[in-house]
Amino acid sequence: MKIAITGVAGFVGSNLAKRLLSEGHEVIGIDNYSFGNSRNIEPISTNNHFTFYQRDARDYRSFADIKADVWVHLASQKIPRYSSSFYTLNDNHQMTDNLIQKCLEDKVKLVFASTSDVYGKNTDLPFNEESNLVMGPTNVKRWAYSVSKMYSEHKIIANHDELGLQYTIMRFFGSYGPNQNTTWWGGPQAVFIQNILEGKSIEIHGNGLQTRTFTYIEDTVQGIEKCIFHSESLNDVFNIANEPDEEITIKELGLLIWELMKGDRNNPDMKLIPYETFGKYEDVMRRVPDINKIKNKLGFVPQWKMADGLRKTIEWQTLLFKQQA
Repeated sequence: MKIAITGVAGFVGSNLAKRLLSEGHEVIGIDNYSFGNSRNIEPISTNNHFTFYQRDARDYRSFADIKADVWVHLASQKIPRYSSSFYTLNDNHQMTDNLIQKCLEDKVKLVFASTSDVYGKNTDLPFNEESNLVMGPTNVKRWAYSVSKMYSEHKIIANHDELGLQYTIMRFFGSYGPNQNTTWWGGPQAVFIQNILEGKSIEIHGNGLQTRTFTYIEDTVQGIEKCIFHSESLNDVFNIANEPDEEITIKELGLLIWELMKGDRNNPDMKLIPYETFGKYEDVMRRVPDINKIKNKLGFVPQWKMADGLRKTIEWQTLLFKQQA
């Protein structure tokens, strides 16, 4: 199968491309390198079944000469923690509209990367695909990311209803692993590991008691492949996540990474960063997935425990740190 990926030089995109190529598929990747990195796709750059275009998914002309059997849309702006919400709203809207138009014209399936952040402040746990999506006020910019993904989901489903667009929507729960961005753009694992490598304090936003359920990248890729290839994935929404019993507080995550890198939990160098640092801010205090739908319908089974995935991630990020020293 010929599969096109937006954001192919990013964390999830590069790992997905590598897996698809190893299975004999043809991959066409586009990325404008605004957040992706060429080193992520360097190992697959000489593969005869891989074609790369440095192009911008916000420009529809980027897709004009590309033909694929399915498009996986991963390129995205994220939560605007350190900036305004302008680009999160505008870019995510523009890119999704372009991909919808392209898939309608070519009559191919769109596999769209949404987020667990759409469940927002809902306190009814665990989150299944029918759960309510509960947002905070519009003057808290962090909600712009989840709102942009909710709008995209509605737009995709409306285009299915009116124009016959074929789609699958994926809601990711905190992916981590090799090739992740080593700043806050990549998530807490990345920045905690980087801080320890650089001899800095682990900076924890808020009181650290907020919980998440993180997914190692190989399990995320397994879930994406189910959404690409499984016939039962068509025109539906799926959580892609680890088991709910992997829920962990952010503080405990920091302690676990400290222990794995330093050998014990004694005297961890941790610092709490008040939410007020980011202006008016709200956080999701618990995020726990229900993955029964993707398990029962598509046969998804997560394989990685948190400690095992962190060991692989620390190994990769430590090697990268030494190479860049």
